[in-house]
Amino acid sequence: MFPRRRRQARPDQDAVRTWAVCSALLDYPTEGLLASLDDLAALVPGHPHLGPLLDHVRRTPLAGLQQDYVATFDHTRKCALYLTYFAFGDTRRRGAALVQFKEAYRRGGVEWDDGLGELPDHLCAVLQFGATVDPDIARSLLLEHRAGVEMLRLALTGWRNDDGSTGSPWAGALLALCDTLPELAGADADAVRRLVEQGPPAEEVGLAGYAADPALASGPALISSATIPVGAPR
Repeated sequence: MFPRRRRQARPDQDAVRTWAVCSALLDYPTEGLLASLDDLAALVPGHPHLGPLLDHVRRTPLAGLQQDYVATFDHTRKCALYLTYFAFGDTRRRGAALVQFKEAYRRGGVEWDDGLGELPDHLCAVLQFGATVDPDIARSLLLEHRAGVEMLRLALTGWRNDDGSTGSPWAGALLALCDTLPELAGADADAVRRLVEQGPPAEEVGLAGYAADPALASGPALISSATIPVGAPR
């Protein structure tokens, strides 16, 4: 975890639009994603990282996209899209960190829905929350887990493809996201270095019961699959 920082500047609209597009592109590919590509491209015209990723999604058959997505994000430990995993692995401490994500969403005026079968630290959820609900809170979550974000960026940019080339198509989304965050320096850079060297903590007890905090049982609004489309294939 990182030390407290001085208050950062509020994310600008370019950053918020970038988060919205990254959230969509880092989710499991569906027909809905393919139908939305023109709208997504219009949010980030000419983006140097997201433009090539949008083109890749547009020209790749859906079945191939889905297969590559599962191989990248669901079967590769270092490419996990769950931010607390990088700091805590599947340990007891991770459960407390997941509750903090739910509390952060509540501060933004919405309630995380556990019925969706997804964990609240999924990167797509954080980015969609920042794009549609509260960019300041989302930015705080991203900065608190900056080492995990950077670890994912390094894993995707260093991904070895079957043809011998380097770089996952999805690396563009992480490069775009990191461009919206402050430059790494000091303790943040050290935390990334340690994470690269050591990896996430070993598994201990799993996550059962993390959502049992009664203080999180209700809220004024609902984050649902209609607004935060996160998750692996059902």
